Amino acid sequence: MSQPKAQFRRDGFTFKEFFVAHDRCAMKVGTDGVMLGAWSPVSNARHILDIGTGSGLLALMLAQRTPQTVMIDAVELDDQAAAQAQENVQASPWSGRVIVHTADIRQWSNKNTVRYDLIVSNPPYFEEGVKCATPERDRARYTTSLDHQALLEIAATLITEEGFFCVVLPVDAGDAFTRKAQSIGWHLRLRTDVAETEGRLPHRVLLAYSPRPGEFFADRLVIRGPDQRYSESYTALTQAFYIFM
Repeated sequence: MSQPKAQFRRDGFTFKEFFVAHDRCAMKVGTDGVMLGAWSPVSNARHILDIGTGSGLLALMLAQRTPQTVMIDAVELDDQAAAQAQENVQASPWSGRVIVHTADIRQWSNKNTVRYDLIVSNPPYFEEGVKCATPERDRARYTTSLDHQALLEIAATLITEEGFFCVVLPVDAGDAFTRKAQSIGWHLRLRTDVAETEGRLPHRVLLAYSPRPGEFFADRLVIRGPDQRYSESYTALTQAFYIFM
């Protein structure tokens, strides 16, 4: 998805309170990640986990949104991306609260003893297809290195009873993800369908699952109004981050 030119540079993205360098990451800063970082429920969270942190975008957004007492673990498989995430964290105001782990989440989760009140992931969502230019981009785009079933099962072992697991996906992939989640005991609690404009069908969906049943809330977010400017609802969601809002 597109990035506002005033903030986007080839080597990174400037937000109000931090800069995310992403030139060594397979997947760049984009609207999907920004929406997930701004949307995920952080109330009462004490420990947060970002699975597949990439440049560290989600971890840094969630650090901005939470008190100084909240600790955030960010796990990344790719060495170059993890190193860049670590540099981004060190350059941010929250270097003491965000820990970047260079690891495969499958092995890392077996050794980790912390349980998380919020787990977030902007996961790969394509089935394996045409090879990308680099193996790193393959892993970022395709579900071969961590399929959705495995991601759901890992999150289930790491979540607290009252916690939330949040993802952003294309609508069709999100519906399939929800069916898999419900089949292993997750409960869908929040869903926001995202459309580029009012007249278009949703192309992304933000989803929050809980291990416990509870009320379910659903709504719709339109990114741009008829004049192609950002809508009031999208502005309200992201204005703490975008420098032009």
